[in-house]
Amino acid sequence: MTDPLDAPPSPAPPLVIVDGANVVGSRPDGWWKDRRGAAERLRDRLAGEGLPGHPGPVEIVLVVEGAARGVASVPGVRVESAPGSGDDHVVELAAASPGRPRLVVTADRELRRRVTELGARVAGPRTVLG
Repeated sequence: MTDPLDAPPSPAPPLVIVDGANVVGSRPDGWWKDRRGAAERLRDRLAGEGLPGHPGPVEIVLVVEGAARGVASVPGVRVESAPGSGDDHVVELAAASPGRPRLVVTADRELRRRVTELGARVAGPRTVLG
């Protein structure tokens, strides 16, 4: 399997944008009882493990929405609260960095289509959940 972030060198590290609601919702572990807590657990996992299988430095942005808005950033993971649609915010972030490798982590088919049109690569929730 090739690394989804293989690309020519860039001055900035690869950007990994995680669709928090989609990734959290991919496992039926009771996340719906505490959406904010589920987002915080995902953030902490990302901060601790980075992007599994990718040894180099990456910039991780976790996009949260709804009840998870307001989750704080931690070293290694910038958390962005979407002002509206989380998907739209993910697309905005991917569009804002056209010259660097970008990986969007989501299982949402429409979001995957939108970001690949911008040149980003996509991967499913297992990429960060194992």
